[in-house]
Amino acid sequence: MTDIDATLAAVASRFPLEGTVESIAPYGDGHINATYLITTTEKRYILQRMNTSIFPDTVHLMRNIELVTAFLRERGQETLDIIRTNDGATYIDEPSGAWRVYAFIEHTISYNLVTDAAVFRGAGAAFGEFQNQLANFDASQLTETIAHFHDTPHRFEDFKAAVTADVKGRAASCQPEIDFYMAHANVYDTITTGLADGTIPLRVTHNDTKLNNILMDETTGKARAIIDLDTVMPGSLLYDFGDSIRFGASTALEDEQDLDKVHFSTELFRAYTEGFVGELRDSITTREAELLPMGAMMMTLECGMRFLADYLAGDTYFATKYPEHNLVRSRTQIKLVQEMETKTDETASIVADVMREASH
Repeated sequence: MTDIDATLAAVASRFPLEGTVESIAPYGDGHINATYLITTTEKRYILQRMNTSIFPDTVHLMRNIELVTAFLRERGQETLDIIRTNDGATYIDEPSGAWRVYAFIEHTISYNLVTDAAVFRGAGAAFGEFQNQLANFDASQLTETIAHFHDTPHRFEDFKAAVTADVKGRAASCQPEIDFYMAHANVYDTITTGLADGTIPLRVTHNDTKLNNILMDETTGKARAIIDLDTVMPGSLLYDFGDSIRFGASTALEDEQDLDKVHFSTELFRAYTEGFVGELRDSITTREAELLPMGAMMMTLECGMRFLADYLAGDTYFATKYPEHNLVRSRTQIKLVQEMETKTDETASIVADVMREASH
């Protein structure tokens, strides 16, 4: 048995875990919540301290997750299994933080970077099916966990405010990056305007569809469960599609310092589109399909400006490992957008091909 941090041990004791706790160790590489793996003599669990500065309404956050996981489970879909506290609550709130526990989903793997088109096609199918499974879920039950999360014009206003404030005196060192995001101001309202006027349907979306939020079966490679449901709320499927492409169709990690390794792969774009559209063939609209490449570019621009705004503000949102970490992340997003812009005809052609295949 390893030495266990007293605070973590006290938190774990508040949940009816099977067996005797043997270890509690940091787990994963998420930016927002602090995550630990609990190993007992019987089972494994995921323990998380929720980031209440980013998700201040913990009650409704956990209610969202409880509602969505129950809905998915009723339809036979494997999903996160909330371990209730000894008192029957979905989490505990104490001076050390707000804590929750999930059952560990065994015999699964996740990917931070995928070069295998078949795996990425499966990821597209997984998030497309996630959309399908929640198509009949009453979105009015859900609370907006982060206001304006994928409201790109609002994110741009935040970005401009961070540039103006320049509280750490960093703006002078990244003026070309600032100029890049400023130069794209005319596209930022494309999706929000479509949602407002009804030309883009409002759907229940995951809103954080990074590849590592899909647990794949370690034997079959098939998707088993979608995790990290903190940001599930109403939105556009373009957000879900776009964020997956931003993260998964890149040939490098989002904090790769060597930009020569960062490229936008149209092969991976095609694979994901085949999986995603293949699952949504009966419900995706013509307008949504037309905007899939724009969705990818929009989410990359949005995430990049968020990284840069956080760098300018002193790294208060995303976890960083060194002073320029968020600036490096922003530069990879710029490189991806630049390549996306040179391949707009190709990506439009890919979507058209996949739509034709889906209609047959």
